[in-house]
Amino acid sequence: MFFRRSTRQPAPQQVQGEQAVSASTSMPALELESVSVFTELPEGGHRRILKDVSLQFTAKRTAVLGLNGSGKSTLLGLFNGLTHPDEGIVRVNGVDTLEAPSRGSQSTRGNSHGARGNSQGAFEGVGMLFAQPEAQLIMPTVAEDIDLSLRRAAAVEGSALSGEQRLERIRELLRERGLEHLENQSVFTLSGGEKQLVALTSVLAARPQILLLDEPTTLLDLRNRARLLKHLESLDQMLVLSTHDLDLAAGCDEAVIIHDGRLLAQGDAAQLVQQYRTWCAEGFPNEGATEGLDSAGGAHGR
Repeated sequence: MFFRRSTRQPAPQQVQGEQAVSASTSMPALELESVSVFTELPEGGHRRILKDVSLQFTAKRTAVLGLNGSGKSTLLGLFNGLTHPDEGIVRVNGVDTLEAPSRGSQSTRGNSHGARGNSQGAFEGVGMLFAQPEAQLIMPTVAEDIDLSLRRAAAVEGSALSGEQRLERIRELLRERGLEHLENQSVFTLSGGEKQLVALTSVLAARPQILLLDEPTTLLDLRNRARLLKHLESLDQMLVLSTHDLDLAAGCDEAVIIHDGRLLAQGDAAQLVQQYRTWCAEGFPNEGATEGLDSAGGAHGR
């Protein structure tokens, strides 16, 4: 099962040098401006994970394509606080994420709670589903895990629900996913597909406006892939997903291609999936260029 494509006209693909931008004129929900991310090397020096990336995500569903190690997961992490830019600006709904004040000390499930334990205001409307759901299922039972998300979301919003109201909401969320029979089950005994759907339910309990998905179908069999995509299809949230699932990517509205930390192209998803297949078979533009490694003590502008 694939996403139903939007009926709008696809944004034409524009490539300018090594940067690619969408021709969409709507206000971006997610934006990178000249962003680079570095990692320290054990032997000294630095390696660039992302290299001067500028892009805007405005489509309802966008696929991020790239080989393993290309920088896809790092890119997604910039939009929920798991990764900080070393250079450039990250904006979520027009807000610079490094300047946005926090509205509360409690983090929203699916954003930065697993990494640092506190949220920044810009990320409060962003949820994330990890490739390995065990990383975000942290309470003993399914109901307790969803309840944790509800309580954290209420703390951020400055609201409060009684225990009875939260239980009613938990059961409603589980019914929507067809998971009501798992309410009191241990998260450690769930199947892979059940873990992914429960993790999705916990993320959605916080009512995010934007949902990031890091290779959501990688560990799923065909049946559970179909179940997950059915639920994703029903969502109103803006979705940005990194994936090696090219059929899934082709069903999105737009796609971007990341290679060696650089943005190669952005545009209509179906067209870019075909371009990606060609590049995978015949070679990527400027492949073999070595710019990512900086010598120890060398300046990289950080």
